[in-house]
Amino acid sequence: MNKTICVYSSSSCTIDRRYFEVAAELGKEIARRGDILLFGGGLIGLMGATAKAVHQYGGKVIGVIPEALNVKGVVYETCDELIVTTGLRERKAVMDSRSDAFIALPGGFGTLEEILEIITLKQLKYHNKPVVIINVNGFYDRLLAQFEEIVKQRFAKPESQGLYFVTANVKEALEYIDSYQPRIFKEKWLTDVE
Repeated sequence: MNKTICVYSSSSCTIDRRYFEVAAELGKEIARRGDILLFGGGLIGLMGATAKAVHQYGGKVIGVIPEALNVKGVVYETCDELIVTTGLRERKAVMDSRSDAFIALPGGFGTLEEILEIITLKQLKYHNKPVVIINVNGFYDRLLAQFEEIVKQRFAKPESQGLYFVTANVKEALEYIDSYQPRIFKEKWLTDVE
């Protein structure tokens, strides 16, 4: 069954070319599998690279962009469907509800905020969809170390590390989404840290 995959990523064009290669590979694989890309609607950076690759390989792209960013040179105007929201909070709500899975490529503060929120929403049982972090060039190593520290110091239980999947490999990320089975956690696993 075709899935709508939300991809969070950078809008910067000044980053290492390796990140663009991975974004393009992800777009190609999403299209090849017949899945749909849902993303933040941006033309530039990894956002644009992923969307362009999806289109290059015959796939479908849904963009969700706040009205303040819906301007020429910023918005990816060739989206198959473009949803314009009043602000960022509405944008994220649409992205959350329309997606079957979530992938974070490397990115800045916005990408971190998005992936942390979607993990938190899963922790709070607002959804039980697959969440993948693509850790290219060790980009997320320090963040993942911080996640381990959170567990080590008992701010969260070890089970919380099952909320997300980490890989550096695009195909492995999509295979995880394809084979994903929702986990059932104990009722109080999330707040009752012993």
